[in-house]
Amino acid sequence: MNLIAFQGETGAYSEQAARAFFGNGCQVLPCRTFHEAFVAAAEARAQAAVIPIENSLAGSVHQNYDLLLQHHLHITGEVILRISHHVMALPGVSWEQVQRVYSHPQALEQCREFLHQRRNLETIPAYDTAGSAKLIAENGWREAAAIASAQAAGHYGLTILHSNVESNHQNYTRFLILKKDAASVTEGKTSIVFSTQHIPGALFKTLAVFALRDINLLKIESRPQHGSPWQYIFYLDFEGTPSQNHCRKALEHLGEITAFVRVLGAYEKGRVIE
Repeated sequence: MNLIAFQGETGAYSEQAARAFFGNGCQVLPCRTFHEAFVAAAEARAQAAVIPIENSLAGSVHQNYDLLLQHHLHITGEVILRISHHVMALPGVSWEQVQRVYSHPQALEQCREFLHQRRNLETIPAYDTAGSAKLIAENGWREAAAIASAQAAGHYGLTILHSNVESNHQNYTRFLILKKDAASVTEGKTSIVFSTQHIPGALFKTLAVFALRDINLLKIESRPQHGSPWQYIFYLDFEGTPSQNHCRKALEHLGEITAFVRVLGAYEKGRVIE
């Protein structure tokens, strides 16, 4: 089975990431929420789930960090996709006719400079970029436009009025590939989650585990620890994998000085899709 779950409607950026990683011939399973995509992979209704974890402009997708902890899936890969936003409407509709623009809140924010060029233009948040295109197509709204991908415009029969309207063209989203079984890699990167003891210097000591072994840290993210107010868990990416001796020793050392540690996955570094 080569069915890949993602959050969003057909034409979503997550679907583009899935096809970039697994090939255009893969079958996809659109899910209404990120939670549904995680569950589809966890229950083996899908071979994998493709979920966004961070954007170069908007930062981390905190909900998905929390879901990584809740579900026992393994990160087996990643892909980095350049996000290009396009304004689209029903065929025959001009930009001057548009009174409302629908899209995901992050997409609206990323296109703020373009949208502010039109006075009295109403922006309306939607649950998904591709979903906003679907909404306009299904309702036949001729006074509305959507901001979504070129693939969404093609799928829903909309015409692109303006291309690449994002304020910053260095707009990339990193997507994770999640599966029930771990990947087998000897080189690449590793993602872990851990919590420290609530004592002075605890975080410093955990980071020293890596510094002492010359292991390069790629990212660290903190999230509130549910049920323990003002205490935090930490997500960390580092270069190398547990199959390498210095990384394995670091993880063993980390387990001795933290409240808990879990390897979320070891995988090859992802390629950038422009």
